[in-house]
Amino acid sequence: MPTVKRDTYTPDSLLSVAVRVFNERGYDGTSMEHLSKAAGISKSSIYHHVKGKEELLRRAISRALDSLFAVLEEQPAREGRAVERLEHVARRTVEVLIAELPYVTLLLRVRGNTDTEVWAMSRRREFDQRVAALVKQAAADGDLRSDVDARLATRLLFGMINSIAEWYRPDRAPGNGAGGGTSAEVAEAVVRTAFAGLRTH
Repeated sequence: MPTVKRDTYTPDSLLSVAVRVFNERGYDGTSMEHLSKAAGISKSSIYHHVKGKEELLRRAISRALDSLFAVLEEQPAREGRAVERLEHVARRTVEVLIAELPYVTLLLRVRGNTDTEVWAMSRRREFDQRVAALVKQAAADGDLRSDVDARLATRLLFGMINSIAEWYRPDRAPGNGAGGGTSAEVAEAVVRTAFAGLRTH
């Protein structure tokens, strides 16, 4: 009897392929045909798992957002002085970005062209607002400079963090050019660099 090629893709493995293609081609520039070729399975097999590419986008972005919002619920992010909570959030955000690099990269590239992207941008704003509230509280406590607007400080801090998605390459060995270093090393470098300029002492 001839052997029948079985669809060995799971929703997670299909999502991983879709995210890679979205990041390479852009979401708008990706068709179901592109996804089918990249996965090596038929379009009908993809539709067996999802309704279409926007569902894949929403799943990918949800994974990134869930990981980021989970940081805000960690005990060190909820207890203690605001500045220490803020440093924890910054450090852990870097670690999440590196651990979920393709997914967070995709999140950072959404532009609001679909309902899913509009939703994602709204969630990102909510995250930023919660961090800005920490910055504001830390400044009120006297631990951060009061001459820098809280929202501006938040944008500068996360501009630095988000830029990691553009240059970090996990396959580069530490000390071997751009992309080197473990997530903990990169996170520590970000916190030291950013808070040296933000802290009052």
